[in-house]
Amino acid sequence: MKFAAALTLAALIATPVSAQSPCITGPEAEAMTLVALPDIIRETGRVCAARLPATSLVRNQSSTLIARYQIEADRAWPSARAAIVKLSDPAVDALLQSDYARPLLTSLLVPQIVGRIAARDCGTIDRLVTLLQPLPPRNTAGIVVETLRYLKADKARRGDRSTPDLPLCTATESR
Repeated sequence: MKFAAALTLAALIATPVSAQSPCITGPEAEAMTLVALPDIIRETGRVCAARLPATSLVRNQSSTLIARYQIEADRAWPSARAAIVKLSDPAVDALLQSDYARPLLTSLLVPQIVGRIAARDCGTIDRLVTLLQPLPPRNTAGIVVETLRYLKADKARRGDRSTPDLPLCTATESR
């Protein structure tokens, strides 16, 4: 039963409601980012373990950094859940109320993100995480979202249509 619900949830999330796909606002994208960040940091530490010193912040799986991000991820989940419903189908809302929904979603999303990390980038990632560490998790999520928004705009200026766009609203769509 849990597996069937998981498959249904994944299918509904992947299926747009209409031909005019909705977009998510900056705060919605930040909530979704916050929900994923603790698992992204954990998995990055695992992937980069052989390339980073044992004292690396990214490798420290029991760090206060991850604990801080986990608290903010828990707070952000209701907003992230609403954004997911907005991007998919209203019927998915009932499935997202399950205790299994959030771990299922992060287990599907995180490997897609972390799987793109090249071993040669581990040092840079560790340096970025170390620089961002003093910031509140919400600020880090904001930086991630604004960076993605910038990259999307740059891609559009170049006419690059080789990869799917992130569903981030433009400033005019957010109003």
